Order: sequence, then C-alpha cells, then structure tokens
Amino acid sequence: MNYKKIEEYNPRALDLISANIKSSLDALGEDSTREGLENTPLRVAKAWSFMTHGYQLNAVDILQSAIFNESSQEMVIVKDIELYSMCEHHMVPFYGKAHIGYLPNGKITGLSKLARVVDVYSRRLQVQERMTTQIRDAIQEALNPHGVAVVIEAKHLCMMMRGVQKQNSSTVTSAFTGPFLENSSTRREFMNLISHKLS
Repeated sequence: MNYKKIEEYNPRALDLISANIKSSLDALGEDSTREGLENTPLRVAKAWSFMTHGYQLNAVDILQSAIFNESSQEMVIVKDIELYSMCEHHMVPFYGKAHIGYLPNGKITGLSKLARVVDVYSRRLQVQERMTTQIRDAIQEALNPHGVAVVIEAKHLCMMMRGVQKQNSSTVTSAFTGPFLENSSTRREFMNLISHKLS
C-alpha cells in the first residue's frame, strides 16, 4: 500500500498531539526539553498518525478495486497475515496473525487486498473482538461470497507489560458467515487448513 507521508495527513493533528505528549512527559516528572526527549513529542505524533492511518482507508473500496469474475466456488484462504494494532483501552500494542477464508460466489478479489483489509482495521485503536468482525463484514459486503471465515490470534502487551503480566498468553477470536458458521465440516476444513504447515 502506498502510504502518504505522515505530515500530509493532518499537520494540525501533529501539532496537537505533540503538545499533549510534551505535557504528558512533564507530568510524568521528565524534562521534555532535555536532549533525548526534545524531539520525542513530534516523533510520537508521527508514529501515532501512522499506527492509526486505517481511519483514512475504506476496506470495501480496497476489495472492490480488484474484483474479477470467477466461476470457482472452492475455498480461498490467505493465512498468517501479520498484524500490528493498538489496544484502545491502554494504547499499547497488540500483534499477531490473521487468517482469512471465503467461498466465492461468482467473484474473487486480489489476494493482496485481503491482507490490506487487515491493515485497514488493525491500524486503528482497536479491540481484537471488534476487528475480527469488521474484517469479516467488509469481505462479506464487498464480495457477497457464500461465506467468510476470519480467525485472529494475537498477543497483547497490555497483558504482558502491565496488569496480570502474563507473558505466554495469547487471544484467539473468530467470526464466520454462511457455511463456515452453519456447517461444522466446512468450518473444520478451514481450521485444519490454517493450522496445517506446508513442507
């Protein structure tokens, strides 16, 4: 995806975020004017702008930009799509992988578009549960397939760095439509395929 330079998004937002980060550093007892922190507020503003640029993107438009007529109705899967997001409760990262499958209904989309949809929703302040259903719903709306399956597995730094401080826990969420939801054998086939390691 060709991202704009962060400064092009919203210069006023960068100024506001920078000012607030500077105030926050001072409130924490730091000296925001010292050499190591002097440019930190702007760097954080730019980083946050990049890490939340999904608000500027439309998942359905991305999928529909590369739709092709195709008679195949066999399962299409893109798995192990890396994702990086920020928990909206503590604004610390969570990261992991998304696995997406769908059953075409006369139309398919470019495979890279499925990975881009993950970016659209992961690059926002998020909760994993909502992101999973947002990805599912965008694919269902854009392609009108017979069914969609989305599984996300992620590690949350809000559980690792603070709070319960559990280093080895991970969270798995899933969202299904059509036969993936209604037919246990279809769902089982998808789950088997995303867990299978090719030699």
